[in-house]
Amino acid sequence: MPNASVSAPDEVIALRAKVSEQAAEIEHLKLVIAKLRRMQFGRSSEQMNEMLGQLELSLEELETVCAETPAEPATPADTREAPPSRKPLPEHLPRDIEEHLPSACDCPACGGTLKKLGETVSEMLEYVPASFRVIRHVRPKFACSRCDTIVQADAPARPIARGLAGAGLLAHVLVAKYCDHLPLYRQSAIYAREGVELERSTLADWVGQCNALLRPLVQVLRQHVLSATKLHADDTPVPVLSPGEGQTRTGRLWTYVRDDRPAGDATPPAVWFAYSPNRRGEHPQRHLAPFKGVLQADAFAGFAPLYLGGAIQEAACWAHVRRKFYDLHKAQASPLAAEALKQIGMLYTVEELIRGKPPELRRAERQARAGPVLVALRAWFDATLKQLSQKSALAEAIRYALARWEALVRYSTDGRIEIDNNAAERALRTVALGRKNFLFAGSDAGGERAAAIYSLIGTAKLNGLDPEAYLRHVIACIAEYPVNRVDELLPWKVELKAATPKQKAA
Repeated sequence: MPNASVSAPDEVIALRAKVSEQAAEIEHLKLVIAKLRRMQFGRSSEQMNEMLGQLELSLEELETVCAETPAEPATPADTREAPPSRKPLPEHLPRDIEEHLPSACDCPACGGTLKKLGETVSEMLEYVPASFRVIRHVRPKFACSRCDTIVQADAPARPIARGLAGAGLLAHVLVAKYCDHLPLYRQSAIYAREGVELERSTLADWVGQCNALLRPLVQVLRQHVLSATKLHADDTPVPVLSPGEGQTRTGRLWTYVRDDRPAGDATPPAVWFAYSPNRRGEHPQRHLAPFKGVLQADAFAGFAPLYLGGAIQEAACWAHVRRKFYDLHKAQASPLAAEALKQIGMLYTVEELIRGKPPELRRAERQARAGPVLVALRAWFDATLKQLSQKSALAEAIRYALARWEALVRYSTDGRIEIDNNAAERALRTVALGRKNFLFAGSDAGGERAAAIYSLIGTAKLNGLDPEAYLRHVIACIAEYPVNRVDELLPWKVELKAATPKQKAA
C-alpha cells in the first residue's frame, strides 16, 4: 500500500504530460490541415489531396486516443481551464421525448405523497439508420351492378418504367454516388447489411435511366447558365477507363458557373458541367459557342480563340497570381514575394467592403480604392523584374501577371466582374473529392453522366436546397411532366425545405 500511495502522484504527472503532448499534436495537425486546405485546389491539388488525407487520418487517430485516455481525477488545486461548453443541438432536428419517472410514487424517506416541483431536461444526439420500406399500391376494382362495367384507378406513374425503385431511393443512390462519393459497389454492400440485395449492375441501370430521365432538365439548366453576361469557367482532370485495356486515360470535366450575387444581382445562381475525353481547346469553344459576355477563367490557351472576335471578354484571376507568390514566400521566405502578397491583399480588402453591392457602386469604389494600388503594383512589378534573374521563380511569377495584366485589371472597370475565379474552383470541389474515391470513370458515357448529375446537385446547393430532397421531388414527377414546362423544375422554382447551413457550405 505505501508503494501505491507514493506512485499515484507520478501516474497523475505522467498522465498530464501525455494529455498535454496529445493536445499539442492535435493543435499542430489542425493548423497544418487548415494551411493545406487553402492550397488544396491549386496546381498541385492531387498531391495536396493525398497529404490532406494522411493528416486527417493522423488527427482522427490522435483524437480517438485522447478519448480513450482515462480522465484524470479532479483535485481542489486543479486550476486548469474548463473544457469549452458544447454547442446546442440544432433546433431543426426532430425531438423524441422520453420521460423517466421515479421507481416509486411515494417518498422513500417518509412514505409521503410526491408532488411535481419541476423537471431536469438533458438532450442526447442519436442516429436512426436509414431504412427501406415497401410502398404497396392497391387499386380496388369496382363493377357496375347494372352493366357490369369494371372501374379501377389508373396505376401510379413510376420514375423508371416497370422499375422497382421509388423516387426517394433513386435520389438517394444518385446523391450517395455523386455528392457523398460512395461508388455503387460500396452502396450495394451497405444495402445488403439492411437485408436488401441490390446488385451493383441494378444500381448502375437505375443511374443510367435516371440520367436519361433528367436530360431535358439539364439542357434547360445549360441554357440558363449560358444566357448570362458573365461566367466563371474552369476544368479538372478525370481518369477514364480505356475499354479493353485495363488502363486509364485522362478526360476532363469543365464547369461553367453563373453567380452574380456578389454584384447584388438576384438572378438565381447555377452551374453547368460538361465532359470531354481530352483537354483540347475545341471543347470549351464548342461549349461556349452561344455565350456572349465576360469569361472569368485561368490562362488555359484553349480559351484564347474565344476572345478574338470581341464577343467574349477575358477576365483573369488574381487568386492564381497570388498563389504563385504565396508558394514562393512559404518555400523561400522571400521578402519580395511577401511584398507582392501585401499589395494583392490590399486589393482583396477592397472586395470585402463591396461584396453584394450594385455593379456601379462596386466599379466606383474599385476605381477610387483599388485603382491606385493596381498602378503602384504594376510599377513595382516592372521595377522588380529588372533586378531579378530572368530564370528565377519570382521573375516567372511576375511575368505571369504582366502577360495577363489587361485581363487582370478589367475587373476594376466593370462592377459585374469578380477579382478571382473562386466561384468555379468551389464548384469543382465535389469532383475532386469524388475522384479520390472513384479512382476512374468507367467510360466517356460515364463522364457525361457524371457531368449531368453534378450540374443538378451543384445548382441545388447554390440555391440552398438539400440535393437529395430536390432530386426526389424532380424524379417523382418529371416522367409525366410536359417537356415544354420542364424549366418549372429548376431548383429555384420548386418549393422545398432549405438546406441547413452545413449543407449550403458543402
